[in-house]
Amino acid sequence: MAKEAQPNLTKQKLQAGKLTLCIGVNQMRTPNIAMIAGACGFDALYIDLEHNPTSLESASAICVTALGSGVTPIVRVSSHHPHDATRILDCGAQGVMVPHIDTAEEAASVVESCLFAPRGHRSASGSGPALGYAAMPQAAINRHLNEHTLLIAMLETPAAIENADAIAAVDGIDMLHIGSTDLSTEMGIPGDYKHDRMRAAYEATAKAARRHGKWMGVGGVREDLQFQTWLVQLGVRYLTGGSDTGYILSAGRADVRQLRNVPLT
Repeated sequence: MAKEAQPNLTKQKLQAGKLTLCIGVNQMRTPNIAMIAGACGFDALYIDLEHNPTSLESASAICVTALGSGVTPIVRVSSHHPHDATRILDCGAQGVMVPHIDTAEEAASVVESCLFAPRGHRSASGSGPALGYAAMPQAAINRHLNEHTLLIAMLETPAAIENADAIAAVDGIDMLHIGSTDLSTEMGIPGDYKHDRMRAAYEATAKAARRHGKWMGVGGVREDLQFQTWLVQLGVRYLTGGSDTGYILSAGRADVRQLRNVPLT
């Protein structure tokens, strides 16, 4: 029996109205992190190619392993350049997070480069890892990838928040994602996610997403269940709980604190 194409499980879960949880991959380079993410129960992982030295080859290996682990591989690319997004999509990613989207025009350029005609102008390369190398005619490949590719516009400046409604209106953009650390830094209140201005930004983005039938995501907010609950109740359905680095540091520090208190005899 011919193998069926790989679905985007996170996109399906979002379409069902469920909360999806993502882990950031900042420093781990081996495919094991995808299996670890699955063992923890995460729905997705995003590989950060904006702030870290991870290579395309390492990112691709993690994506391929994630596909086989029931974890949706998403990659935060480093720029708006079409080549950054389309190459990792060809190498196994099922979604891309494009940083610093400030206008509807910039969002539209993401759609144009990442979706196939007639919705965009992505270059066709046949079957690949994101399809599980299923044997499919090109027309079916294009349709499937257009349907199962998750396009995430990252809103990280006050200008982006002002334009949230116009960005959400762009056909092909699936999610508005607030990068909380960058946005709060741009606002002059770095890390103060509960500030009234940040709350207003979350609320404005949630309103824009609802109005245009798009999903909302938030990253950077960790270890504060009460505030995370507020975000989910606001409408957030894609939440980055933490990163590989953060989890290692928090667990390691906790163990060291505990062991430093062991009495010496």
